[in-house]
Amino acid sequence: MPHRRDARNRPTEGAKARVAEGATGAAAGELEEEQSLGQQLRMMQQAFMASPSRRIILLLAAGLLTVIVAIAIGQIFLNRWYKPFYDTLERRDLPAFLGQFVVFGQIAGVILVLNVIQTWLGQWIKIKLREGLTRDLITEWMKPTRAFRLANAGSLGINPDQRIHEDTRHLTDLTAGLGIGLVQSGILLVSFIGVLWSLSAGFVFRFQGYSIAIPGYMVWAAILYAGIASWLSWLVGRPLVKLNGEHYQREAALRFSLMRVNEHIEAVSLSGGEANEKRRIERDLASVLEISRGLMFAMTRLTWVTAGYGWVTVIAPIVIAAPVFFAGNLSFGGLMMAVGAFNQVHASLRWFVDNIQAVADWRATLLRVSAFRSAMLMTDERYENDKRIVYAAPGSGSIVMDDLAVASPAGSVKLADTHVEIMAGDRVLITARTDVDKSSFFRAITGLWPWGRGRLALPPPESMAFIPRAPYFPPGTVAETLIHPATPDRFPREQLASVLTRVGLDRFVAALDQPLQSQVKPTEAELRLLAIARLGLHKPRWIVIEEVLDTLDPDTYQRVVTFFMVETAKAAIVNIGRIQPNDVFFKRVLHLENDPGGKTLKRLQPRSLRTHVTHRDG
Repeated sequence: MPHRRDARNRPTEGAKARVAEGATGAAAGELEEEQSLGQQLRMMQQAFMASPSRRIILLLAAGLLTVIVAIAIGQIFLNRWYKPFYDTLERRDLPAFLGQFVVFGQIAGVILVLNVIQTWLGQWIKIKLREGLTRDLITEWMKPTRAFRLANAGSLGINPDQRIHEDTRHLTDLTAGLGIGLVQSGILLVSFIGVLWSLSAGFVFRFQGYSIAIPGYMVWAAILYAGIASWLSWLVGRPLVKLNGEHYQREAALRFSLMRVNEHIEAVSLSGGEANEKRRIERDLASVLEISRGLMFAMTRLTWVTAGYGWVTVIAPIVIAAPVFFAGNLSFGGLMMAVGAFNQVHASLRWFVDNIQAVADWRATLLRVSAFRSAMLMTDERYENDKRIVYAAPGSGSIVMDDLAVASPAGSVKLADTHVEIMAGDRVLITARTDVDKSSFFRAITGLWPWGRGRLALPPPESMAFIPRAPYFPPGTVAETLIHPATPDRFPREQLASVLTRVGLDRFVAALDQPLQSQVKPTEAELRLLAIARLGLHKPRWIVIEEVLDTLDPDTYQRVVTFFMVETAKAAIVNIGRIQPNDVFFKRVLHLENDPGGKTLKRLQPRSLRTHVTHRDG
C-alpha cells in the first residue's frame, strides 16, 4: 500500500536531528577506521559484481587497454625518432632534417587519434562507474525501512545524500582517472625499460685509466631516482589520507547545520533563535576552517617534495648520461633518445609521486563510501538481532497487542490494557497526556520501530494504510499525487473530483493537471486532507492515523468523519490523538501512558551500529 511509505518518511528528519546533536566527529569515524583497505576494496568489488553495468564497463576497459598499448607502441616509435632527428641537427643536414618532420607528423597523428579515443573511453568509463555505484547505493538505501533504520543507526546515517551523490561521483572519477593513469604508466614502464636498458649497453665510464661498464646503468638510475622521490612523497603526504577524510566529514556537518536551519527557519525566527543558530553554524564553520588549514600546511609540505623533484627532473637525465656523452661514446641524437627513454621510465616510476594527493583523496573517499555501504548492510543485521517487540505472522481479522511497550530515547510507553484486540470495522481512539511519546508508538504499529517488548499481530501490509502527522507526497500533479502509486488511468476523473470535494479540497478539482508543490502550493492542513482523500480511492481495510485529526478545526473534523463513514465505511480506523468534544465517531478509547519501569533506548554507537536497550535503573 502506498500509505505505508508515508509512515516511513516522516520520522527521518527528527532522527537525523537527534543523531546530529549527539554524535561527535571522532565517534563518526570509528566505524570507518575499522575497515582495512582490503575490506573496503572487497566491499566495492561486491557492489561492482552486482551491478548491471558490469559487462559494459569490462568491455570499455578492454578497449581502453588496447588503446593504451597502441599508444605505448607509438611512444616507442616516437622515442626512436629522436636519434635521427637530433643527428640531422648535429650534421646540419637540412634535407634530412625536413624529412624527419614528415615522419614526426605520421607518428604524432596516429598517437593523437589514439589519445582522443582514450579520452572518450575514459570519460565513458567514469559515467558507467558512477551509474553502477550510485544505482547500487540507491538500491541498498531504498530497501524497505532500511533508510529509516540507518537514520537511527548513528553518525553514518547522517547526510546519506552527500555520500550517494557527491562522494560517489568523486570516487568514480578518481578511480577511473588513477586507474587509467596507473595502467598506462605500467605499460610504458615495461616498454621503455627495455629501450633504456639497450641504450645503456654502451655506457662506459672512464676514470684514471679505468673503464667501468654498468649494464642497464640508466635503468638503475631511473629506479633509484624515482624510488627516493616516491618514498619522500609518501612520508610527507601520508597525513593527507586522514585529513581528507576528516575534511569531508566536517563539511558534511556544516552542510547539515545549514539545511536544518533552513528547514526550520520559521520556528527559529519566531523564537528569536537566530543568534544561537548563528553560533552553532559558526562553530561548524570553524571546525571546517581548522581542518582546511591542516590540509593547507600538509599540501604545502608535499609541494616542496613534488615540485622540487619536478624541477630537478628537467636536467637529471642529461646529467646522468653526460659522462658517457662527453667521453665520446654517445652521439647527440643518442643522448636525446636516452633522455627521452629515461623520462618515460621515470615518469612511470614516479606516478605515485605525481598522484599522491589524488591517491590520498581517493583513499578517504573510498573509506566514506564503503563504510556507508557497510553500515546499510550491518543495520539490517543489528535490527534483526536487537529488536524486542515480537511481530506475529500477518493475520486477516484483527490487530492484537499483548503486553505492548515501546522503548525510545525519551523513555518507555505502554498501553494501559495488557491485551488489546481491534476487529475489522472498529473505530478506536488511542489517547495520552502531552508528556507521553505517541510518535514511537505509531512507528511501532507501522513496523518501523521494533524496540521495546510484547507481541504485536497486524493484518497483511497491503491491507493497511498509515497517515503520519506530515504525510509524504512524491513530485507530480495533483492527480498523480492523489492516485500514487496506482497508474494514472486507474481511477476516473469524476472519482478524483468526488473525494477531493468531500474533504473540502474544492480548489484542487480544477487543478488536477497542475504540479502540486510548484503551482497549487498546498498548506500543511491541505496536505493532510489530501492524504485522507487518497484513502477514498484505495479503500484500505485498516487505517492508522497519527495526530492528523487533532490539527483540524471542528467543521473540517466533522467533514472528515463524514468522509470516513461514507468512503471507508468497512475499514477499521485507529486514531492516535486527542479526544474531540462531543465526538461519537470513535466508539472505543484506549490509553497510552509512560512506563516508569520500562526500557530506554540508547543512541546507537557508530562503532558497532547496535541498538542498546537497557533498564532505566542501569
